[in-house]
Amino acid sequence: MSTMQCWLAILLNLSTLVSAFVPALPNNVAVVCTKVNLFNAISKPQTPKVQVPEDFEIPEPRPLSVTEGTDVSKLLKNSLGLVVRLGTGAFVLGWQIDDLFYKGEEYSLKLGPLSLRDSSSVLADAPRPSKPLIVYEYDASPYCKRVREMVNILDLTVEYRPCPGARQGAFSEKLFKQTGRRTVPFLVDPNKGVEMFDSNTIINYLVDTYGPAREVFDRKALWPVTAEGFAVSTATTTAVLAGMPGAQRQKNARPDNENMQPLEFWAYECSPFCRPVKEKLCSLCLPHTLVSCSRGSANRDRMVEKTGRFQVPYLVDPNTGVDMFEGAAMVDYLDKVYTIKD
Repeated sequence: MSTMQCWLAILLNLSTLVSAFVPALPNNVAVVCTKVNLFNAISKPQTPKVQVPEDFEIPEPRPLSVTEGTDVSKLLKNSLGLVVRLGTGAFVLGWQIDDLFYKGEEYSLKLGPLSLRDSSSVLADAPRPSKPLIVYEYDASPYCKRVREMVNILDLTVEYRPCPGARQGAFSEKLFKQTGRRTVPFLVDPNKGVEMFDSNTIINYLVDTYGPAREVFDRKALWPVTAEGFAVSTATTTAVLAGMPGAQRQKNARPDNENMQPLEFWAYECSPFCRPVKEKLCSLCLPHTLVSCSRGSANRDRMVEKTGRFQVPYLVDPNTGVDMFEGAAMVDYLDKVYTIKD
């Protein structure tokens, strides 16, 4: 990512944040296997049944608005974290502006008289996994954050399996039983039949396997993620600012949450509006498939086709049949559906 893109990412996200307030005011040893072991061979327990509370109402989408229930303090802290990480992951690799006055029906960002249509100049021909990749992770881990950012940069879809504090929850237990370790991140690629520990190994694997051909992009563009010292130190700072999210499994989380069908979460890592939902999914130990939606992502067009609009975060819950926008309402929804009531 160039310096210009870093600052543009910060400006775009902070301008979104400012707009939102206006309406609201009146590890590290690599292990690579040639074949996937029993991680996917073991049959999964039957999906538990959950229900939406009778009094829950799906909110109307309100883009660029701080709605009732939004944790403003968390929003500001996550915005500061975005600045610290230079907006890494806000743009896909090869991001480019295609049209400043786009008039088609596909996604574009409307800024006054402008209608900005953007895409990637290099990812259209990059290999795409037919099955979602699987990553065991701990939300506050700077090493896991690097992997999540690279997933966004390469515009991939990944199923995350939360392991709070890298030591808690059924996914951590499963990881330990199968590998003898509780080290995260841990990648399982069912498409290639490989598994691996270590963030550097995973990042290089993702770029080499699902990135564009080496000759069509400058690898230096990935420096905010690949420069390990800078990435780990700044990612650690953002985790501390956010209060070390996902360090503990939420005490009243349902004990069978890890057996739920993965929720579908459309988002990108550095968005201060998406972060609280991601943190809640992880603290509840809910498996979730993240559909990357960074600037220039092809998935923005997919969302417009699917819902008639683009707005993140967007959540689809196959366990209840609910799909919804509005991050604050999502956090409330997850707490009501996936916790044990006193």
